Amino acid sequence: MDFKVSSSGLNQSTAQALVIAFFEDDKKLNTEIVELDKILGGVISYSFKQKRLTGKLGECELFYRLIDKGFSLVVIMGLGNKSALTSDKLRRAIAGLCRTLRQKKVATIAIQTRGIHAGDAKSSDIAQVIVEGSMLGLYTFRKHITKKAEYGDPLEITLICSASDEPAVQSGVKMGRIMAGAGILARDMVNEPGNFMTPSDIASSATEIARKSGLALKILEKDEMVELGMGGVLGVSQGSAEPPKFIIMSYTGRKNRFVDLALIGKGVTFDSGGISLKPSENMGDMKGDMAGAASVLGAMSAIAQLKPDINVTAVIAAVENMPSGYAYKPGDIVKAMNGKTIEVITTDAEGRITLADALSYVNAIIKPNNIIDVATLTGACVVALGHVCNAVFTNTQELADRVLNASILSGELSWQLPMFEEYKEQNKSDVADLKNTGGRPGGAITAAQFLREFAGDTPWVHMDIAGVDMSEKEDGYYIKGATGIPVRTLVTLVMEMAKK
Repeated sequence: MDFKVSSSGLNQSTAQALVIAFFEDDKKLNTEIVELDKILGGVISYSFKQKRLTGKLGECELFYRLIDKGFSLVVIMGLGNKSALTSDKLRRAIAGLCRTLRQKKVATIAIQTRGIHAGDAKSSDIAQVIVEGSMLGLYTFRKHITKKAEYGDPLEITLICSASDEPAVQSGVKMGRIMAGAGILARDMVNEPGNFMTPSDIASSATEIARKSGLALKILEKDEMVELGMGGVLGVSQGSAEPPKFIIMSYTGRKNRFVDLALIGKGVTFDSGGISLKPSENMGDMKGDMAGAASVLGAMSAIAQLKPDINVTAVIAAVENMPSGYAYKPGDIVKAMNGKTIEVITTDAEGRITLADALSYVNAIIKPNNIIDVATLTGACVVALGHVCNAVFTNTQELADRVLNASILSGELSWQLPMFEEYKEQNKSDVADLKNTGGRPGGAITAAQFLREFAGDTPWVHMDIAGVDMSEKEDGYYIKGATGIPVRTLVTLVMEMAKK
């Protein structure tokens, strides 16, 4: 997609489709719509009088112009009630608009940004949202489809604004491209089948991101993990022919040796359940069990482009969880890098075992001021929160509040769940320091309590994104498949942290 910014009038644009917003509580057509209505012979005002043009959120009224040159289509985009419009509602409306116009084979669009107001959003914010909504809403994953796409050339969108707003709109376009691009990077990785996104493939993707973005990168191989005592990563991966990879990627935004934030992403590239084999139905979806790793890498790519005044390090333990004669078994005991022992109750609770080593490494070697881990960790989280929002757990409320605020700003919903000490009882083992599952009741919470044992005293937030990493249908700017959540939350958080 290509984006341009212009301060020329909307009806002076050479785009095929001209788009202008209309609110549900508008009592009359604004000046720009009236001008277009005259060009079209009064069809817009007639539709308004007939109450077909209502301005409801998501409504797209199309008016055609039979002419060889100039615009051929006017779209009145409904944005609902002015006071109720949020940035995320606008993002969703833009995604729907762009999909509608793509179906109409429209290649060039001009959108009037003046007059679009969403809360206290500035003109740069509006521009960013428009770019994010269009890029994420038109996303497709066709890498393995040989049939040519039915859609033609990439879409070109021109944002029409006042001359005084042009610099701010340009800035918003740049930010939107970076944010959406990072989300798309994560979506592409998660949508790849397991045979194209092995631990080695994740390491290769990280290498390419680091090369393009100028990020420092270190990849530990199996023998180095043995030396460090990473019994969790080694135990989970030992049933697979694919070797594990431990990835450390660093962004340095200020001349200081301290790491302000460590981002840890769960990187199970395929989760069969191991010896505790999952049912075959929908097992193919377990290619997405590395969505945490993908979101962390996507966020790092955006952070490198935005260059905030902050130091961030990302860590990923990339493994494949498979059943074989070499696989770890229920009843086994593994020792994490920090020395704590874990009784394996089920080999299908493998993510927390790998994260135990990742958290231990981060605390022992990187020693950051804050830690956030992102993981498709539990089915219990889906039971608790469905497919609407991810869960947030913490040992430090201040950091959790920052994550929750970034979630609101990005439109990627989060909800904090409790971490009462009483839940720790369910993780107690008779033969080891911990067991890797506390049972079904409160499963998302007991999994978080397990991770807390390895986070130590460092301010830490765990984001369980099970239920929101994949979408089963087209919904706003999400399409069927990977969502890229919570890339924009992580980037927003880092940018906000850099301000303070």
